[in-house]
Amino acid sequence: MNTDSKDKNANMDFENEISIANENLLAENSVEEINSAEKCCSENSDNTNNEKGCCHKTKERTTDEQKKLMNRLSRIEGQIRGIKGMVEKDAYCTDILVQVSAVTSALNSFSRELLANHIRTCVVHDIKADKEETVDDLISTLKKILK
Repeated sequence: MNTDSKDKNANMDFENEISIANENLLAENSVEEINSAEKCCSENSDNTNNEKGCCHKTKERTTDEQKKLMNRLSRIEGQIRGIKGMVEKDAYCTDILVQVSAVTSALNSFSRELLANHIRTCVVHDIKADKEETVDDLISTLKKILK
């Protein structure tokens, strides 16, 4: 096997590990966190940690930022529906895998964009407000993402 093939295989293995880590993170944390957040918010409506009376942080995005993120997610959603259709039509495995790779890449791109916006806005704002725990929160988030 030549060096290019080894590099390509190593890169594919790395991307697969990231994809699996993202899936595991979603499976392990998202449903639990969403359910506990909804429960907390409904039980603690008098808690005013933010303007909406919820105990969890929120982020007001500009119209442009929200539009860009939603457009990316809509494209990803369309790609997922396309993959589902390919499976239903018994498409060849490698054709499906190529599309899965494209979705993984699109999700990673979405995550990078969201993280960059988070650092530029939320993290910078909190650091300027002397909220040093924000750095620990960012490190914790990065550890979850980069498992």
